[in-house]
Amino acid sequence: MAPSNIGYSLRECGHHFRRNWTTVLGAVVTIFLSLFIIGLFVLGSVMINNMVGSVEDTVTIQAFLADDADKSAVDAFQAKVQGWDNVESVTYKDKDQALEVYRTSMSNRNAADAVAALDGENPLPASLVIKLTDPQQVEDAAQKIIADSDFKSICDDADNPAGDVNYGRQTVERLFSVANYIRIAAVVLVALLTFVAFVFINNAIRLAITARRREIAIMRLVGASNGFIRGPFLMEGTLEALIAALLAIAALAAGSNALLGKLSDTLSFLSFDIAQSTVFATYGLLLAIGVVIGLFGSAMAMRRYLKV
Repeated sequence: MAPSNIGYSLRECGHHFRRNWTTVLGAVVTIFLSLFIIGLFVLGSVMINNMVGSVEDTVTIQAFLADDADKSAVDAFQAKVQGWDNVESVTYKDKDQALEVYRTSMSNRNAADAVAALDGENPLPASLVIKLTDPQQVEDAAQKIIADSDFKSICDDADNPAGDVNYGRQTVERLFSVANYIRIAAVVLVALLTFVAFVFINNAIRLAITARRREIAIMRLVGASNGFIRGPFLMEGTLEALIAALLAIAALAAGSNALLGKLSDTLSFLSFDIAQSTVFATYGLLLAIGVVIGLFGSAMAMRRYLKV
């Protein structure tokens, strides 16, 4: 579209928007909903990845020790595990610390009742808390500990050392599974909604062309170029998609500001933070999708209907 044609195209868009505002509104609302859901799934996928990462970072292996385990043997095994690949740290947690963790991890009422029922006894064993540099390898590290002869000599149950090694691998696996399903659903839904938005832009431009076929025929007969004729329709499709994209961005910004704060307060143990660069990249993606479907939808509509 030539620069000299921009002013004419904008004026024609304004006239069409006023004359056929219901058609324009329908196209804008449909594209808005499509782009809003696309943005929602993109940001949702990022947030779920962050949540999985935050839970994954808390995955540790607890190796429970016998109450009568020799302290020098425990120290030797701790130093041994610390030297393994993929081990970030190994921390000794005694029985009192284990009880304190138990007390703080439960609600106040339940903790008070449970501790009172112990009547001064502490049945919780001491343990080694092992944090890995790559939590996804927790299964291999746990099996290595179970098979270690030195651990069998200090674990709480020498006949069943596997029962004395605890880790949260199953929880993380479930989260990974959910995240993968959501990623697949997001890709499929983004593609589907982009197609729906394209169809509505295409149909809106077709209606505009059909309503002005006689005018277009006259313009062709007096020598108007194809670019001059196409300009208003390209501009119309692009403006409709851009308006819809801006509305979707505004709705996402308002919704995320209102919702994420409440989620963070309610579920403080999970991370709902999304990097600003990711948010702005998502907004840019929505604008780009809007421009593409606006231009491409208009061009496809004109390809068939501008043959005079």
